[in-house]
Amino acid sequence: MPIQITSDAFAAGSAIPVRFTDDGDDVSPALKWSGIPANTRELALIMDDPDAPQPQPWVHWVMCKIPANTGGLPEGVPKNAQPTTPPGAIQGTTSFKKIGYGGPAPPKGHGTHHYHFRLYALDKPLELTGELNKTSLLAAMSGHILDQGELVGTYIRE
Repeated sequence: MPIQITSDAFAAGSAIPVRFTDDGDDVSPALKWSGIPANTRELALIMDDPDAPQPQPWVHWVMCKIPANTGGLPEGVPKNAQPTTPPGAIQGTTSFKKIGYGGPAPPKGHGTHHYHFRLYALDKPLELTGELNKTSLLAAMSGHILDQGELVGTYIRE
């Protein structure tokens, strides 16, 4: 059974509240997860928007080095490279060229965008060098993903 990810802020497939977007307070929603494989050494998280009008999905959040025994993330994770919660975690650069969570901000009139929060269970602690972003994280995780789960939320600007 894959990893299950939920949020008290929105149900799977439903709208992400304005509070968690660029139109609101731009704070990260609280996330909870379960079904982490017993042999997981650490976790990683990527949030992106494949509906963005560009060749690659727009990256909204990159985090790794999340302790395997962590059951979720609180609302409003600080936007710095080494947040205090969860201990030991590292956040990377998003498509906004900023570190930490960047909420939904689709172009006005571009329709509904889907935001994918993907959590990865890894079989070993990652060895990272250089800038942390989605590309470097995916490369570091290659061959070490035990399981993954996904939560999708939507947002639209009219």
